[in-house]
Order: sequence, then structure tokens, then C-alpha cells
Amino acid sequence: MSLLLLLLLPFVGSAIAALLPTNARNLESLWAALVALAVAVPLALLYPQVAAGAVLVERLDWLPSLGIDIVVRLDGFAWMFAMLASGMGLLVIVYARYYLSPDDPAARFYSLLLGFMGAMLGVVVSGNLVQLVLFWELTSVFSFLLIGYWTHRKDARRGARMAFTVTATGGLALLAGVLLLGHIVGSLELDVVLAAGDVVRAHALYPLALGLVLLGALTKSAQFPFHFWLPHAMAAPTPVSAYLHSATMVKAGVFLLARLWPVLAGTEAWFWIVGGAGLATLLLGAYLAMFQNDLKGLLAYSTISHLGLITLLLGMNSPLAAVAGVFHMMNHATFKASLFMSVGIIDHETGTRDMRRLDGLYRSMPITGTLAIVACAAMAGVPLLNGFLSKEMFFAETVFVSAHPWVEVVLPLAATLAGVFAVVYSLRFGHDVFFGPPARNLPRQPHEPVHWMRVPVELLVLACVVVGTLPAWSIGPVLAIAAQPVVGGALPAYSLAVWHGVNTPLLMSLAATAGGIAVYLRYARRFKARRGTGAPGLQLLDGKHLFECGMARLSLAARRLLRLAGTRRLQPQLLVLVLVTGLAALASALIVPLTWGDRERVPATPEFVLLWVIGAFCAVGAAWQAKFHRLAALAMLGVVGLVLCITFAWFSAPDLALTQLAVEVVTLVLFLLGLRWLPKRLPLDSPGTAARSRWRRRRDVVVAVLVGSGLSALSYALLTRNAPLSISPFFLDRALTGGGGTNVVNVMLVDFRAFDTLGEITVLGIVGLTVYALLRRFRPALESVEVPEQQRVHAADRGHDLADPDDHGDAVPPYLSVPAVLVRLLLPLAVVFALHLFLRGHNEPGGGFVAGLVVAIAFIAQYMVGGTRWVEARLHLLPARWIAVGLLLALATGLGALALHHPFLTTHTAHVTLPVLGVLHLPSAALFDLGVFAVVVGATLLLLTALAHQSLRARRQHAHADAHAGPREAAAWRS
Repeated sequence: MSLLLLLLLPFVGSAIAALLPTNARNLESLWAALVALAVAVPLALLYPQVAAGAVLVERLDWLPSLGIDIVVRLDGFAWMFAMLASGMGLLVIVYARYYLSPDDPAARFYSLLLGFMGAMLGVVVSGNLVQLVLFWELTSVFSFLLIGYWTHRKDARRGARMAFTVTATGGLALLAGVLLLGHIVGSLELDVVLAAGDVVRAHALYPLALGLVLLGALTKSAQFPFHFWLPHAMAAPTPVSAYLHSATMVKAGVFLLARLWPVLAGTEAWFWIVGGAGLATLLLGAYLAMFQNDLKGLLAYSTISHLGLITLLLGMNSPLAAVAGVFHMMNHATFKASLFMSVGIIDHETGTRDMRRLDGLYRSMPITGTLAIVACAAMAGVPLLNGFLSKEMFFAETVFVSAHPWVEVVLPLAATLAGVFAVVYSLRFGHDVFFGPPARNLPRQPHEPVHWMRVPVELLVLACVVVGTLPAWSIGPVLAIAAQPVVGGALPAYSLAVWHGVNTPLLMSLAATAGGIAVYLRYARRFKARRGTGAPGLQLLDGKHLFECGMARLSLAARRLLRLAGTRRLQPQLLVLVLVTGLAALASALIVPLTWGDRERVPATPEFVLLWVIGAFCAVGAAWQAKFHRLAALAMLGVVGLVLCITFAWFSAPDLALTQLAVEVVTLVLFLLGLRWLPKRLPLDSPGTAARSRWRRRRDVVVAVLVGSGLSALSYALLTRNAPLSISPFFLDRALTGGGGTNVVNVMLVDFRAFDTLGEITVLGIVGLTVYALLRRFRPALESVEVPEQQRVHAADRGHDLADPDDHGDAVPPYLSVPAVLVRLLLPLAVVFALHLFLRGHNEPGGGFVAGLVVAIAFIAQYMVGGTRWVEARLHLLPARWIAVGLLLALATGLGALALHHPFLTTHTAHVTLPVLGVLHLPSAALFDLGVFAVVVGATLLLLTALAHQSLRARRQHAHADAHAGPREAAAWRS
């Protein structure tokens, strides 16, 4: 199976899952499980190739000129993580089927979970660093949505925002870091970067690149001082927590550290930053875990500690420590996921996760208790379980580390102390919850869950036992193929035997176990009775408090800055924009002085001069009339647009002239609809107010003249220069041969610069949807108009409804008037003309954009003469669907090129011979242009609908005023 299709599969499954019925839990869970299985099985079948040392690579050209292509790269380390993400995802999906309540929107849950799986797969199999960062940020987005899945809970919303803020900020730093790595190496390809470790470490920019990359990795894996966000992510459903802590999100950070270990490791900076952060996180997380009363809180802090252990191993600059780090990644995934699922079962069957209320559950839940106790033992590092093996390797690396003398002494002691803490919090989980007198007053009577809810836990605990007892047979080959790409060469010698004799690591392990039991027995009652979740002595290290204080201060500073520099008035905002632009242009002119070129001038004709004199007078008149009459100012502004349109045609730019004309018509109508919502101009009663107004107008005139003159000089300087490096000949020579059309402007838009156009129509669609969303709150209901009963009865006797603004009494309804009939007759003609412009656009003036504007104008005319309600009832235009279909068409055109192994949005032309029409040239760019057409129509109509409903609201307000006031008051209201 293609690796690219394998990567795409979870996202396709996510989109389909979102469309399934939200209450059909069996169907949704079955679909999600099949998608996860369809990913895991082909990956497992690739094991023989990966075990043989092969690196599987698939590539799709995307932006080859920038060195950015879609590359899927699968080596042993990526294969191990991909199997972890897909296999653990399958178990979580099975578990979630029985965990979720019937009231939970299951379709959304499984859709987000599959998207989360796809994002993590994208991180681990990316063969391009920019592509890796893209999927990296996608994991932050999906985790934000999953942590905040229960939107009705305040803690879920706050935890989601905190996690996203921290990890997304780190992602931005990571993007800068990988761009620096690409600059140092000369390529963003992962294979090239991994082979250039010596070059990177010797470069002057290495410290900066290292700091940025580590900032991204440490924030994602919740390393000190960024550890505070992870416990607050526990507001997510338990299946999400199990998946996030075992195979996704937090594991992405340590994955990146291991992925770039051959490039960035081996220096003093790496040792102190990575090792220091790992050691601090290891001790801090373990210490805080001992004092948690919430079971998920305990597991969250233990996850922080174990991630610190992995980070410390990767920071020790030792190949054997890197192997131990990879080993613990796998072990931690198994026992931590099983523990989270056990907590979910306890919460599901008892109604609480508070350890102060839970006691003696082993009597009522013996199977779950046995599974949880075995997983706790693995987490504590008890012999014959997988956690013991990687803990032994960790202890051995701390003993034999080669560093400063005090480090060689402190590191083994710190590792042993962390082992003591791990035993304590593992005993708190295993003993406090399952042993002792039976708990009373629980929200639910505890009992065993249905068997299928326990199956994922049983499989994971079985893996802990099998790996712990038969490590060389069960996990040895997988560890070898996973660790070899991390160390970047031959694997160091290591042994996975259960017994290595009596040595220092074993003594450290025994000391940690005995010390943990002693501490637990000494303070068990205090742990049980302790209130709150804080740990003694660490009040000043409350990361949540520091984060919230920092965010509050940022918000306060932003509000102060807004009060200082912001305004709700449009005119001051435009003044600032114009001044900043003018000053930037002036600074550029001072650096590169403006000089006139010797290009041959085109002589001015009287007609052209007269045209621009008219345009100049109308521009000045529009500015002057804006003070008195906005409608007159808008009319003069339309004349200026018409002058500009004629100018385009004068200089042989018919495409621009057509587009400008259509844009002027559309914007004129939209301005007319929005004109009534501008605030009324206040009378200048006081002399001081009149003086300030005159000063502002004179200031604006001076600024306009200066900036306009500067831009005129800049334009004249550019137009009079000869341009030997102009790109125009490139497009003129290749429009027909490369783009299949003779209309250079259209070929540029839909072929050479199609990616820009795709971005522009996306922004256009977003603007339309945003304006509609902002204004739809003002869309009133019919029953919102209150009319006195006597007047309502009188109107009803005459057959009219005063609450209906489209009921015009005895007058002819607008949609039956002569102009309405004529406009409806013109609609098919306008559509045919738009079709003509669209079909000829690739070779003659026209195209999808101007055709969309023509159709939009035709529909706008229907609104103008028939009213919004009549048009919506008769035509069913659904503008949002136009936008969606247009964007999908444009995107499908680009993906079709990828499917044919060409760069994204590459145009292909088919020559079809028809009996009557002859030979037709059908470029694939026509589909892209059709998408542009649909988006333009949809966005324009959406803007129109939003403003038209605003006008509908005003009419109802006027009807309300007329019904409750006399003629004089009603006239005053309408004025």
C-alpha cells in the first residue's frame, strides 16, 4: 500500500466519521476501528523491509524551487512510532465505545481522534522538516479540540486553551529552528539534515537553531518549565488522555529529540539544556505525583516524570542512553495507557476518581484491580515487568556517565530519588484504591465493566509481562530497528537479559524500592487525608499561576495599548495606515533615490487628459460631499472607478477593465446597502467642535496631497525606467506553450500563479462567511415586530400583515412590478453572457472571476427588485455552498495534478474532437477557474444577504415605530 495513501487514510476516515449519525455509537466506533486497523495492518506488513534496514520513501513534488516537497519517509524509528500511534489508537477506539455516554457526540469524538492519529502519523513519517512542523501544529489543533471535547465544562475549555497556547507557541519556535537548520545544511530534506550533523554543530548559528528546536520539543513534551499545561489537559475524556500520554502529542517532543539526535546531540549545550530540563522534570513530576488526590492527576504528573527520564537519557550524549530512551518510550506507552484506561473504568463504574473516597475496590473489581496493580508495578520498575528493564538501563547510564565530577555523583543519587518517588505514587494508586475497607457513599455501586471495555487493558498488561519476562525474544528485534536510526550508526552493545547479576544498577533499584515502601508506610495516612493537590515546598513553582498571571498581564497591556492607539472610528485608522505607508515609501526613496528613466514617453492626448481631469474633480468632489451627503459622494466615487476602468481599456488591458467594471457595480450596491448603517454626523454646535473639524479636514487634505504626490512620483519613476530584468517576457513567451492559453492574465491566475489565487479565493470565502456570521445576529424573527392589536385587526380586515415587511398593502408587490419582470427576464441572458466570458477566458478577455461577478450582479438585481425573502424562497441560492463547492473544485484540481505525479496545480490540456463543434481544447485550469467562479458568486451573495437582512431589520424597526408613534414621531424615526 502506498505510504502517502496510508498517511491520508486517517484524515479521510475523520471526514467520513464526522458525517455519521452522532447517536449511532456502534457504527461510529466500528468505522473508526476499521480505519485504525487499515493503517496498522499495512504498517505491520512492512516490518520485513524495515527490519532489513530499508528506508522507504515516497515523494510528491510540491514546491521544488523552495525545496519543499511532500515526502513520506519510513525507517525503523518512524515505523515503531507509527505502529504505536495506530495500534494504540485502535485500542483506545475499542475502549471509548464503552466509555462514552450516550449523550456524548460520538461522531465528533471519533472524527477528532482519527484526525489526531493522522497528525501524529504525519509527524513521525515526514521526510521534510517543514512538513513535519505542519503536522506538529496539527497535533496541537486536534489536542485542543479533544481536550475541550466537553465544551460545557469550564476546566476543559481552560485546559484546552492552555495546552494550545504553550504547544503552538513552541511550534512557532520550532518552525524558525528548522528553517535555520535548512539554511545551515542547504536543504530541508530529513535525509540530508541527518547526514550533516558535523556541519550543523560546527556552524555559528548552531546555538540559535538548537535553542529554537528545543523550545518546540520541550513545550510539546511538557518539560520543565513548561510542564504545567499537561495536568490541566486531564479535563479531556479518559480515552483521549490515554492516547495523548502514551502514543501522541506529548510523545512528539521526545520523538523530535530522538529524531534529530544525530544532528544536534554531542555538544555541551545539548547536554546541559536537554539533560538539565530532563533531570528537573524527572524529579519535579515524580514529587508532585505523590501528592495528587485525583487518579488522573497522579498519572499526569507521573507522565511528566517519565518524559523527563526519556529526555534526560537523550541529553546524556551517549548512544547507549539513546537506546535506553527509545526502549522506555515503548514501555511507558504500554503501562501508562493501561493505567489511564483502568482509571477510566474506575471512574465509569464508581463515579469518582478521588483517592480519598476510594477504598477496597479489589473486592468488587478483582480483575480490573489485578490489571491496574500489575501496570502500577511496571510503572514503579518492579522486576519481571517491562518498566524494570528500561529503569535498569537508566540507572546504569547514570552510574557510568562521563561528565563533570559533581555530575557523576549527583546524577545517580537523583535517579535513585526519582525511583523512590515512583514507588510511592505507584503504591498510592495500587494500594490506596484497591485495598482497605470497602468504600462507602460512592456515587455508583462499583462493579466490573463489560468485558470488551477491559480487553485493551488486558492486552497492554500482557505486553508489560511478556516484555518483562522475555525481552530479547519479544521486543529485542523491534528495539534494534527502532534505535539504530536514532544513534545514526552502529548500535552499541547492550543486553536485554532479565538478570545481570548483582551490580550497582540493581542495588540502586533495590534501594529505590525499599525507600519508596518506607516513605509510603510512613506517610500513607497523611497522603490519604491531605487536602488540595499542591505539593509542600513548591508553592512558588505553580506553573499554572505563573501562566495565568502572564496571560492576564499581556491582556492588560494589550487593552492599554488599544486604548492608547486604537479607535472605533474608521477615519483615524485609515489616517494611520496612510501615514505609515507614506513614511515607509519615503524611507525607501531616501535609501534608493527616485530617478526618471529614459524610456520613450507616450504623448498625452486631449481626450485622456480630459478623462483624468473629470476623475480628479470627482475624487475631490467625493471627499467634499462626504461631509454633507454620502450618497452624492458614493456616486462621484463610482465615476472615479469608471474613469479607472476606461483607463485600463485605453492601455489595452481589457481583462482589468472588465473586472473593474463588474467590481464597481457590485461594490456600489453593497455600499448602498451598508450606507444606512454608518453613524449620523453630529451637528457642530460649539465653536470649538467646528474648529477641530476644520483642522482635521485641512490635515487630511495635506496628508492626501503629499502621499498622493509621492505615489505619483514613484509610479512615474517606475514606468519611465527600462526593465531589463522584467518577468513579463517569461509569461508572454510561455503562456501558450506552458499554460495552454493566449490570455496571459488568465493563464497567470489559473496556472503560473494558481497557488496565490487559491489563497486569495480562500480569503474571499472566509471574509464572506465572517461578515455573514457577524451580522446574522441582527437578523430578526417575524414575530419580533410588535403592533398594537387595534391596528393589527384593522390591517387584517384589509388582508395585510403589518409584521411582514414584504407585505406592501394595496401596492403592487415588488416581485410583480414591471422592473422585476424585466430583471427576471434578463437573468438568463446574464448567465449566458457570464458563460461566454468564462469559456473564452483562457484565450480572450474574461475568466472565472469576472464571470462570477456578472452572475452575482444578475442575482443582486433580483434582490433589488424582488426583496430578500422572495429571492431566497424562489431561487434557493445557498451562497455558503457555492463557496464550499468552489474551494473543493480548486483543491481537487491541484490534487488531480498530484495524482498524476506532477506539481500541485499543474495544468494539463486535453484535445477533444466533437462531431459538430470540432476540436475543443479543455485545460484542467478550467476546473480551477470554475472554482474561482463559484467562490466569487457565493462570497458576493453572502455579503449581500448579510447587509440585506440588516436592511430588513431596519424596515421592521420602522414598522414598529410607525405602529407606536404618531406621524411626526414616525417621520423623526425614519429620518
